[in-house]
This record gives sequence, structure tokens and C-alpha cells, in this order.
Amino acid sequence: MTVLPDDGLSLAAEFPDATHEQWQHLVAGVLRKSGREVSGEAAEDALSTTLEDGLRTRPLYTARDTAPDPGLPGFAPYVRSGRPEGGTGGGWDIRQRHAAAPDGAVLTDLENGVTSLWLLVGQGGIPVSGLARALDGVYLDLAPVVLDAGREVPEAAAELFRLYDEKGVDPKAVRGNLGADPLGFEARTGESLDFAPVAGLARRCAEEFPGLRALTVDALPYHEAGGSAGQELGASLATGVACLRELTEAGMGVEQALGQLEFRYAATADQFLTIAKLRAARRLWARVAEVSGAPDAGAQVQHAVTSPVMMSRRDPWVNMLRTTVATLAAGVGGADAVTVLPFDHALGLPDAFARRIARNTSTILVEESHLARVIDPAGGSWYVERLTDELAHAGWEFFRSIERDGGQAAVLRSGRLRTDLATTWAERSRKLASRREPITGVSEFPFLAEKPPVREPAPEPPSGGLPRVRRDEAYEELRARSDAHLAATGARPRIYLATIGPAAAYTARAGFAANLFQAGGIETVTEGSFEESGATEAVLCSSDALYAEQAPGTAESLKAAGARHVFLAGRGEFAGVDGHVFAGCDAVAVLSETLDRMGVS
Repeated sequence: MTVLPDDGLSLAAEFPDATHEQWQHLVAGVLRKSGREVSGEAAEDALSTTLEDGLRTRPLYTARDTAPDPGLPGFAPYVRSGRPEGGTGGGWDIRQRHAAAPDGAVLTDLENGVTSLWLLVGQGGIPVSGLARALDGVYLDLAPVVLDAGREVPEAAAELFRLYDEKGVDPKAVRGNLGADPLGFEARTGESLDFAPVAGLARRCAEEFPGLRALTVDALPYHEAGGSAGQELGASLATGVACLRELTEAGMGVEQALGQLEFRYAATADQFLTIAKLRAARRLWARVAEVSGAPDAGAQVQHAVTSPVMMSRRDPWVNMLRTTVATLAAGVGGADAVTVLPFDHALGLPDAFARRIARNTSTILVEESHLARVIDPAGGSWYVERLTDELAHAGWEFFRSIERDGGQAAVLRSGRLRTDLATTWAERSRKLASRREPITGVSEFPFLAEKPPVREPAPEPPSGGLPRVRRDEAYEELRARSDAHLAATGARPRIYLATIGPAAAYTARAGFAANLFQAGGIETVTEGSFEESGATEAVLCSSDALYAEQAPGTAESLKAAGARHVFLAGRGEFAGVDGHVFAGCDAVAVLSETLDRMGVS
């Protein structure tokens, strides 16, 4: 039997306390080995990462990285949860999205783990006249329904009310959201809507259906236009405030009006940023409620949706991994409802398998990974608390700038918001083009021989307003050119990897070059001679030492064999070398120019 000492078992008792400065000194020593002479704070800064919104993530957080007290769940500022029990009562609401309703699909979802429905109704979705069929067999007193009907909200709401009445559903048992979002619709389409019908629906919900909300403040249009997390937060706040003004001017009390709003945010594969964004959103909305005179009604209801921007069309199965991380982050971040977009979302209408995987993603995280057992499990992390605070400030400043310019409607109509989002996306596009922000299966580790699944085309979404961007769009254009060339000629464009020296010298750079060129649909050839490869261009791959000895001669030999353009993987100027590919280069520009030279239109 082991006998503990009188003071218990203190695991750190024999170790001296280390200081932050000592750790920085060790970091400086490691960096010195890689040729970087820095010390102190500069050493720590060298390992830091710059984020959007002017934020910077450091490599280490400690107790000295203070942040405001997040409070307790169910109490303002609601950072830890808008409900005192959090999600411990069974996890988050698993909300499945339907842009069409094939026979049996809705019931199959509800019978296999889905707990609420998000229905796209009207243009690009289920017709209002088809709502009854889509909900046939659904127990409307048990399954909450959330509508997304654009300009047809009044008609869709009337039809839903008719179904509640026809099925004898007790108004007090109704849950869900009518999905009215006039400013979100304007962001999507450029068309403004009259708020008066929405105010009428909000009053009816407040008076007759206490569990039904009338409005959704949808931040996805700003996320999908390329906005940062801070811009998404600021735009959602400005939209929410605009709705509050309209509702109170229509005669509703502030608490009543607050109770009619639900917020929708994107959840991305950037786990910590998503967690912090949802926590910051609750803090910010609590502040709005406080200054509006209803601090006890400021618990924001959140619907998180896995980001459409991050979904790739090539190697779409990787999307299952992205949505799993995003769903985990949404759940840990305290979202009340989570929608997992099927892995084939970017290809068209999802099939039954994709819908099953989507709903089971949440089920596994709740039932098998037990993410909901602890309220706000990321709370108390020095990093998460600091990031939450920094994001809240970034979102608040963007919100204030919108208010200074006249509010959400004004910045939408003036084009100012479009410009802000476009500026953010342009900077991110540069990171994507240089592969500083990699896309697995697209810009990194592409699989040229894949046969992507074919899906029925999805209805065209509303357009005419803010653009919809995707992370993979630049690479998708390059791959489409390669596909067209393959269809026309029977072969993809090719490039020859001319390796110099032993495998230990060339393997790393050959792998790098293969990844880069395959990202543009260019097949890489390593076997045989250049003449046998069928290529018109080549890439030298080796070590710096061997380049100095053999690069000029090898480049001359390749050109004598017919190579029209010779790249070097790495840096260094050598005779016969026409261009370079290296970590951080503009891969999209290199690939586009290469396809141009190869005659791939």
C-alpha cells in the first residue's frame, strides 16, 4: 500500500517555478538554430499568428492574459450560456436543412435523430403550396419548424398557421421561427422589403404562440460574402438593433421585441475562432439589451450552421471532417441549434447518405463524445477567454462604425458594407492563393483521379445582392480548365519533375512541386525521360547544394530536349531557369500562367 506524505502528493514539489521570460529564452534558442536571431518578446512574436480583424494569436497564454469575468450560465452577459442548464438537458437542437422535400426525407430525418426542421420555402426552395406535403406526417407540436422564405414570409407563415390549426396543435406547444429577415433578404438580393408585415407576425407570435419567434437575424450573408468573424458579429448586431427599432416603433415592448429574435451564425473548421465568436455574440447582444433597458431579456438564441464557404467541390468527402470540427466548435461554443450541411452541399441537392452523415455528426458528438455534459467546457481557458474578449471588441467596433454611417440598411444600400467585406476577402484570397491558408484535397494533397459524386442540381439561391464566395473558387477554375482539356484531348496537361541527386536530396521539393501543380489539375510525371513524359515544361527538384552544382546543366539539357519552360523548386538564380515555385509563392498565378502557356483554355 502506498502511503502519501503528510502534505498529499504535490507533483510539482521538486521543480522550481519557471518564469515567462525563461520560456521566451528557450524559444529564442530554438529559433536561433533556424537562423533567426530574436529574443524576449520578439521571440514570442515570431511564433504568433495574425488573424483577421487585426487580431493576433500568441503561442502561449497564461494567467497574466486577463479577460472580463464571463459570469455564470443563464446570467448576463450570457457568455457561458443563455440558459442556466446550458445544453446538459440533451445537447443542442439538431436542425436539418431542406431546400427540397423528396418523399419521406423529412420524416426519415425526424425518425433518426433530427430534432427540428429548417425549410427553405418559396424561390429556390419548397413552394408555399408544397409546405403541407413536406410536413405530412410530422407532429408539429413535437418538431419545431424554422422557415426561410425570403419575400414570401407572410404567405409561408399563413400556410404554417393554417397547418397548426388544421392539425389541432395547441399554440402553446408550437416551437420554431417564421424566419422573417428583411435586411438579410436585402443583403442577398438587393431588394428592400416592407417591415410592417413582419411586425404584424411578431405581434401575433408574442400574443398567441409564446414559443414561436418571428425573426431570424441571419449573419450568413456577410460570412458568405467573405466577411471576417468580427464583421459577421458587427453586421448581425446592426441588423438586430434595426429589427428592435422597427418592432418597438410598431408598438412592441423591448422585452417582447427581444423575444422575437433568433441569430444565425456560421461555424467554421477554425475551432477556437468559432467557439469564441459564439461566446462573444452572446456578450454583445447582452450589452444591446442592457442599453435598451431590458438586461434580463438579453440571452441570445443562436443557430449555428457549418460554413458553406469552407465546403469544397473537389474531394468533397473531406467536408465530413470539416463539418465535424465545426459542429464540435458550435456545440462547445454554446449554440442552441446546429445545422450540419451535408458533405455534398456544394455539388447540388444532398442524397440520403449525405443527409444521414450530417445528422449523425451531431448525434455522435452529443451521445458518444458527451460534449454537452459540461456547460461551456472551453470557459476558463486563458486563450479562449482572451480571444472571446478581443473578438467582442472587434465586433463592437464594426457595429459602431455601421451605426455611425446610418445603420445596417444604409451601409447595404450605399455599398459600404460590400466594400468592407470585399477588402477582407481580397486579403484572405491572397492567403489562399499562396497556400498560406491550405485547403486539404484542393490546394494541398489533391487527387486528380477522383470521380466526384454527381448530384441533382440545387435550385438557384437568391442573388443580386452581396456575392457568395468559396475558399476553393480560384482552384476550382483551374481544375475546370484541366477537366475540359482532358475531355477534349484524352489527357491532362503534364509537367515533368526533374529530380537531381539521391532521394534524400529531392524528395521534399518534389513532393512540394507535385502538390502545387496538381492543385491546378496539372499531372506530374517523375518516371522516364523528359522526352517520354509527354510534358512541355519541367521542374528542377533537389537541394540547394546540388542546384549550385547541377541546375544550369540540367536546365540546358531539358531545353535541348524540348522543354519550353523550366521551373526550379526553391529559390536561386541559375542559367536556364525561367521561374520558381516555393512556399508562399502565388500558386494560383503560377498555375494559371502555366496552363496558358500549355494552351489549356
